[in-house]
This record gives sequence, structure tokens and C-alpha cells, in this order.
Amino acid sequence: MKFVTYLSNGAGRLGLLVGNDILDLERASAETAYPLPNDIIPFLRLGESAMKAARKIDEIAKDANAFRSARIAADSVKLLAPVPRPTSMRDGYAFRQHVEAARRNRGVEMIAEFDLFPVFYFTNHQAVIGPGPMEVMPEHLNKLDYELEAAIVIGKEGRNIKASDADEYIAGYTIMNDWSARALQMEEMKLSLGPAKGKDFATAIGPYLTTKDELASHRIPSDRGDRYELIMMASLNGQELSRGNLKDMSWTFAEIIERASYGVTLYPGDVIGSGTVGTGCLLELNGSKITNNLWVQIGDTVTCAIEELGELTNTVIASK
Repeated sequence: MKFVTYLSNGAGRLGLLVGNDILDLERASAETAYPLPNDIIPFLRLGESAMKAARKIDEIAKDANAFRSARIAADSVKLLAPVPRPTSMRDGYAFRQHVEAARRNRGVEMIAEFDLFPVFYFTNHQAVIGPGPMEVMPEHLNKLDYELEAAIVIGKEGRNIKASDADEYIAGYTIMNDWSARALQMEEMKLSLGPAKGKDFATAIGPYLTTKDELASHRIPSDRGDRYELIMMASLNGQELSRGNLKDMSWTFAEIIERASYGVTLYPGDVIGSGTVGTGCLLELNGSKITNNLWVQIGDTVTCAIEELGELTNTVIASK
């Protein structure tokens, strides 16, 4: 299934992407024995019973004549982030190629601690955006950068989760663009605390949340958790600049969940990013001389795409 949140009368509503249509899940479920909410967080809190009901609706909806009053043409509405207000948002640092290149470009050796545990930071879960315009303030434009990532959404509550069990806690996968104001970021990280203002203005996720069953043919199982062979790409104004593969994560999402849940409860609706794939940002590309002091500007359009997860496109505009 592919879950979306779409804009209707000024508010977000939960839907399923079915072909070229969005099926409003609350309205469709009213015709079944299991009514569902119109928001992704309450839906996830209902657990597997809600997922089973949604799967049944999704299957019935393959008949174009089913749930006709609950259908909306996908191209006629604005998509928001699939989880517009996550309960929390962490971002990992799981791709060795990106870490090695970033450190090499700064003239420092690879850090040994990278192999000891998966690290992450908290970012602003109230500044999540979906596809569409991305507003920036003037200081954000000082070396504004995209970061090509995948993210998971936690589907059930858990604490002290073992990596061997952690994939069961994942509701689905989406694309993440961890927008970064590099000049701000580099200033504050000199103080060994952060990143903060260099990151907290916007994180884009979307366009939809894809459940794991949709990715089964790409799954690479291991005793450290599942990986997925999915091509990742980012382009700036239509020119491809970044390309990688989700299977190249040095730390799996399961291992990141194990680390994140140690002594801490994870909740339905928590979002966890993978970190940037190798070549997945301009900071790395500029430092490697693949691009020459290239940064995102007002009016530029960035598209992050991951196989099976769709395309997430944002255009940078000046804040009012």
C-alpha cells in the first residue's frame, strides 16, 4: 500500500494511492465494518487491525467502480508529507561512502567510532514539509544544500527493541530530503553541539509512505535486519547530480532502531532517516570536485527519487 496525506478544505486527510486516484481512507472505510481515522498518527496507533482493514480496502479498490464517492484524482489535489507532524524525527548517518568522502574533503581521517554504533541526531519534527514549495530565509541561502535519503516510519510502540525484531516495527518507507544550510551548520558545529539552525527550518518527506510488502522483491535479508536494493537519485533543475543505492547502508534501519530504542520508547509516527547516500549532497560533490561551488538558489527545483518510493520534488522560494 501507498499512504498519502492530501490537502482538503485546508486540512490534511489520509488516503491510499490507488492507480491514478487517491482513495480517502476514512470515507471508504465508512462502507466497511471497520471505520478508520482521517489522520496517519491515529491510524498507526490502531495497530495491525487498522493495517488489515486498509489492505482489504486497497484490494477492493482495484475495481475502479468500488468506493466511487471516496475517490479523488491524484493530480487534482496537493500532497502534504505522508506524516505531516511526526511524533519525533531522528536522522541517521548510515552510509559509509558519504561519511568517508565528507571527512576526506575536510582533510581528516575516517573516524573509527563509525563502526561501533549507528549515530543519529534529532531534528525539528514540526518543520516537516511534503512536495512543493520550500520557504527559506536569507541566511539559509548561504550554501543551501539538499540531502538524498530514505526514511522509515515507526508503526508500533516499542522499547529496547533488538535488531533481530526491529523490522517488525517499521510501518513503511518514504523519501527524505534533509535540507541543510551549510554555512549555519558549520558555524554552530564548531561548538561541538548540533547541527541545529542549519537543519531545523525544513525536512521534506514523501510523496507517499510505502509499506514493506510493496518492496518484497527488492529485500535483502540479514541477521542485522533487512536492506533493500533500490536505486536513489537526485537532480537539480532537471540535471542528475546524485545516484546511489539504499542497499549500501552500512548500518541497517533495524540496527538504528535498536540503538534509538535503548532505554527509550519509540512511538507510532516517529520518523527515522537513513542519512545521506554517497554522492547525495552538494557538500560532498563540491568537495570531491564533481561540482564547482554549486549550491541551491531561489527558484531552483530539487527532485529526490527512490525506486518504488516515487519522486519528491521541492522548489525553493523566499520566505514572506
